[in-house]
Amino acid sequence: MAAKGRLFFLLLVLCLFAGSRIAAAATNPQDAAALKSLKKKWSNLPRSWTKKSSNDPCDQWDGVICNGNSRITSLNLFGMNLKGTLSDDIGSLTELRVLDVSSNKDLGGPLTPAIGKLIQLTHLVLIGCSFSGTVPNELGNLAQLEFFALNSNQFTGSIPPSLGKLSKVTWLDLANNSLTGRLPNSRDDGAGLDQLLNAEHFHLNQNLLEGPIPENMFNSNMSLKHILLDRNRFSGNIPASIGVIPTLEVLRLNDNNFTGQVPAMQMLTKLHVLMLSNNKLRGPMPNLTAMNGLQNVDLSNNSFTPSGVPSWFTELKGLMTLTMQSVGISGKLPQELFSRTNLQHVILSNNQLNDTLDMGNNISKDLDLVDIRNNKIASVTVYGTLNYTNLKLEGNPLCTESLLSDTMLCTDQLTEPPSLYPTFNVQCKNPFVETIEFRSPSFGNVNKYIDELHKNLSGTLDNCTPNKLGLVPYTGEAYLKVELKACPVNQKRFNYSQVLNCFNLTLQTYKPPEIFGPYYVDAHPYPFHDKVSRAILIGVVTGSVLLVVGLTLIGIYAVRQRKRARKLVTLSDPFASWGSTTEDIGEAPKLKSARVFTLEELKLSTNDFREINAIGAGGYGTVYRGKLMDGQLIAIKRSKQGSMQGGLEFKTEIELLSRVHHKNLVGLVGFCFEKGERMLVYEFISNGTLSESLYGIKGVQLDWSSRLKIALDSARGLAYLHDHANPPIIHRDVKSTNILLDAKMTAKVADFGLSLLVSDSEEGELCTNVKGTLGYLDPEYYMTQQLTAKSDVYSFGVVLLELIVAKPPIYEKKYIVREVKTALDMEDSMYCGLKDVMDPVLLKLGGLQGFPRFLKMALQCVEEVGPDRPSMNNIVREIEMIMQDHGITPGSVSTSSSFSVDSTAKKFVPRFPYSNTSTSSTTFEMDSRAFEYSGGFPSQGSLQNNRNT
Repeated sequence: MAAKGRLFFLLLVLCLFAGSRIAAAATNPQDAAALKSLKKKWSNLPRSWTKKSSNDPCDQWDGVICNGNSRITSLNLFGMNLKGTLSDDIGSLTELRVLDVSSNKDLGGPLTPAIGKLIQLTHLVLIGCSFSGTVPNELGNLAQLEFFALNSNQFTGSIPPSLGKLSKVTWLDLANNSLTGRLPNSRDDGAGLDQLLNAEHFHLNQNLLEGPIPENMFNSNMSLKHILLDRNRFSGNIPASIGVIPTLEVLRLNDNNFTGQVPAMQMLTKLHVLMLSNNKLRGPMPNLTAMNGLQNVDLSNNSFTPSGVPSWFTELKGLMTLTMQSVGISGKLPQELFSRTNLQHVILSNNQLNDTLDMGNNISKDLDLVDIRNNKIASVTVYGTLNYTNLKLEGNPLCTESLLSDTMLCTDQLTEPPSLYPTFNVQCKNPFVETIEFRSPSFGNVNKYIDELHKNLSGTLDNCTPNKLGLVPYTGEAYLKVELKACPVNQKRFNYSQVLNCFNLTLQTYKPPEIFGPYYVDAHPYPFHDKVSRAILIGVVTGSVLLVVGLTLIGIYAVRQRKRARKLVTLSDPFASWGSTTEDIGEAPKLKSARVFTLEELKLSTNDFREINAIGAGGYGTVYRGKLMDGQLIAIKRSKQGSMQGGLEFKTEIELLSRVHHKNLVGLVGFCFEKGERMLVYEFISNGTLSESLYGIKGVQLDWSSRLKIALDSARGLAYLHDHANPPIIHRDVKSTNILLDAKMTAKVADFGLSLLVSDSEEGELCTNVKGTLGYLDPEYYMTQQLTAKSDVYSFGVVLLELIVAKPPIYEKKYIVREVKTALDMEDSMYCGLKDVMDPVLLKLGGLQGFPRFLKMALQCVEEVGPDRPSMNNIVREIEMIMQDHGITPGSVSTSSSFSVDSTAKKFVPRFPYSNTSTSSTTFEMDSRAFEYSGGFPSQGSLQNNRNT
């Protein structure tokens, strides 16, 4: 036994000696030279790379792993805060297997083709850097590559066909770049993505890719699990071959321009996420029967053939979220839908659903959102198990002038959920933070599953390094983001090794619960070391402590006195600093009444101006949606630095809107002028612009009564400006994109950035530079530069013609004023000869009471000479008379219907059949995505507010 013990000890010593020799062996000269050359082009390097005692990369450099021959096989610099470029020297590391430089936002420039020399490479990971230019063709030489991720950079150009030669690739991610062109395929390009039979992931979302997808792009021999092509510009038919991939689990084709019918997909029995929304798909509603794995379905905003409620609504047993906005389904919803065990979200707004909504008494306990706004529901059966806050019925007949009209069921309380959920939050001085973006979760309610994710991640990371883990989910416009925050235990901060080995999840080493779907990780910059050595700092301070303390005390006293004086001036005059920048044009604004907001108040209302709350942008800057502490929704127009347009509009609008108040003018809530910021705060208008409603951008259909009401509301607002404001105001940019519609479809005139106050001496002879929008410009004003209130009347006349024609003032090289006058035939008592140019919606809905009289008034408004046009007050009276003469109350376009409550079944039943004169024929659609906005004023929907000077 003693002999055996001595032999074992001898072998152990020999092994340790051999191991120490390998560890101490100098790095291969070629590799060492390459890495040191790269080092010269990078800044903010790890300390182990810069120590004088560590000249050997294989020995001590963080992120470098070598084999027994001292060749570098792995270069992992994830989240190291590197700055610089990736030069040709990388091509000399010919034994490299793993290259991961992800989450270095300042590492970029063109990607060198020399990477194509790394023929042993199995993992190429460049996520979240700033690489630009085209993807090199030479990457197709990496025959051993298995994991290929270049997402979240700035790549442009087309996808090289040579990538089709990467036969071993399982993960292909080029998402979130600016790639253009079509998908390369072997039939057209000799090589292409259709050859990647081992690939399980095609992540090409959030690019500018376009054109049709070839039919040969997919086949049944592929191993694909995730196909993410959403948020591109693809067109043509969805290839039928996509429906024969037996392994497919996630299919996202939403937000493209696909047309034609949805191909058969019944073979995709493993599919659990199907998103086809926001395309131009036509034909019959797709049949999803037998696709038993489906959990998340979104087919919204397509042009399917109108149909009844699909039978598969009740056949998909595992359904969690069902989103089918604006798809033309009608009929009564079945009770069985709401009893699905896992059901969480049902969003069926802007359809033709009717009859009684009866969800049954066996509603899923997880159901937390049922949005059936803007349908034709006549009554609703309510049971004790229903949470009223989760049911949205606004815009249905049962909500019109009834006992329900002011209840939570019928008020537009479906606001955006908070973008931040304070879940599992942790605090420490040096947390490591990274964002995990889940691109296709199956569920709707993240709070239900965040605990499961937290436990899952905590167990994985605790095995690597002790930490306290926090998770904070954000709901974005397209994907689910979860912020991971880890605090070190028994140490001040994490070191390089812990970050590289524990928190680098880019290689998909962490497997989340399946319902979270595919993800990627983006690390935030991390302070690995104090910026200044404490010893050096103490020495410097000790050498001059008396002088510094004395000067500091004097400085503090002076600063406090200056701040106190500045604060007193600001309180009495918020524009005390006006003129300090070039954007502050003319004298400071003169206010009559307006609320002054602090910058901190507006930051709080918008969650520090997070991008998710941005609802549009223009030449002046960005508009954000916010919510004040009292619950009021607001829209904040924030001018960007250097925007002269924004400065002038700020001054004009704050002066004008602070002195005028009318229900048909967009209201100014207040403003902020602080620390170089110029922001205007308005009431939030929820239903977009008149132009969107007329041109079908949101699927709106306005009947004639509604158009008369909108015309009256707009005319009242302009009449107030012309005749009741003191001094009078000329709007100067009246157009359909500057008329907004609120939740009750009340019209409000908006955008006063070009408006002018007119004194008595100037009335009728105000000479000014011509400003406005082509198609609406008064020709007399254009020729003479003499601005009068009749210039607004001409523009308003064009809007009145838009209400009839439902086309922009200038379309297809035609001018609607000329087109209407050319087609005019007053002997035609019904349509006045305009049937061929009128909005087909009006012809379909009928009921054109007072149409000839309205048309005559509109044509008077667009007379060539100003004196021949009526005043806005006369226009208001004429529209009121048209409505009254035909039984339409000027204050409302619907008759009231009262409702009673059956106390036994708690069912709301109308006392009499819903009248045909109600607003049930007036429907409007709202986009399922986040609010968008561009132009001068807040609204839901995209505004085209181009000005021509």
